[in-house]
Amino acid sequence: MAGSLLPPSLWVVVGLIVALGPAIPRAQAARAFFVFGDSLVDNGNNNYLVTTARADSPPYGIDYPTHRPTGRFSNGLNIPDLISQHLGSEATLPYLSPDLTGQRLLVGANFASAGIGILNDTGVQFVNIIRISQQLAYFNQYQQRVSGIIGAERTKKLVNQALVLITLGGNDFVNNYFLVPFSARSRQFNLPDYVRFLISEYKKVLQRLYDMGARRVIVTGTGPLGCVPAELGLRSRSGECVADLQQAAALFNPQLVQMLSALNTRLGSTVFVAANAHDMHMDFITNPQEFGFVTSKIACCGQGPYNGIGLCTPASNLCPNRDLHAFWDPFHPSEKANKIIVQHIVSGSPKYMNPMNLSTIMAMDSTE
Repeated sequence: MAGSLLPPSLWVVVGLIVALGPAIPRAQAARAFFVFGDSLVDNGNNNYLVTTARADSPPYGIDYPTHRPTGRFSNGLNIPDLISQHLGSEATLPYLSPDLTGQRLLVGANFASAGIGILNDTGVQFVNIIRISQQLAYFNQYQQRVSGIIGAERTKKLVNQALVLITLGGNDFVNNYFLVPFSARSRQFNLPDYVRFLISEYKKVLQRLYDMGARRVIVTGTGPLGCVPAELGLRSRSGECVADLQQAAALFNPQLVQMLSALNTRLGSTVFVAANAHDMHMDFITNPQEFGFVTSKIACCGQGPYNGIGLCTPASNLCPNRDLHAFWDPFHPSEKANKIIVQHIVSGSPKYMNPMNLSTIMAMDSTE
């Protein structure tokens, strides 16, 4: 995701803002946080749905503070949890949680649902999941609920000043285009045309988020889809990343950055920030030992080659030390890997966060 969405002169101004103030000002600690997307950021919404896309049984959550499964697709904390820590806030609750009431609504909400994609036909095998159109409908319902507590004007301000994270796209390849040979979408589109279609549909989602009041939105690109243990286990002969999925990511991510830049230009404001999830992952996938991992190919929890086949269940192989594995299960990073990713989100260079990282966002917003 090369190239910067900010001109060089503005980077100097941004650098001065960061130098002159704390990265995460205390005054911003109460900033609301909203999360949209798939299993990489789902905090447990799917626990409340009849679906196979769930993480509500051991050993999920083995390193979470309660040591119990929560619906997060992680051995411990996931990316939204760690961002909440940097915001100085408690973790956002799943929107479907019965505990999300009263003052807890003011912290924000997590609308994400494992298995979903940009397209409504992505993840159909999981049946009952919260597709992105429904996540946005819930966001509208959330605002109505909060308006009943603090009034419409304060609710509008809360949403305008909030941080938003959205993670979509990976499932549109893994659980749609490449799910089976000769899938419906692969017969409809060649890969470059499919990517262009995804980007055009994603643009509509992001425009809708803006129309609903979002003004600071971190948009993650896809990770290295062909390098996850699930794909290595199914399609790799000797541990090399799967070429067609890597090509999909290589096509999708630059076009996503271009689309976000065009949206920001049209809106006249830096609303959308691109997070280069691909390179964040590739750093520790390529050089796992440099980050304290013994492997970036073998999942901690799973079975078959690379522990990449099937689901992580109580019957799966389970590594004794999760911090030594870059991947927790066949698809999802371990908590330690999530911490590396979030550190880039918080303080990464323009290579990783375009046009600015979360520390810069917080510093700039604290001066407004």
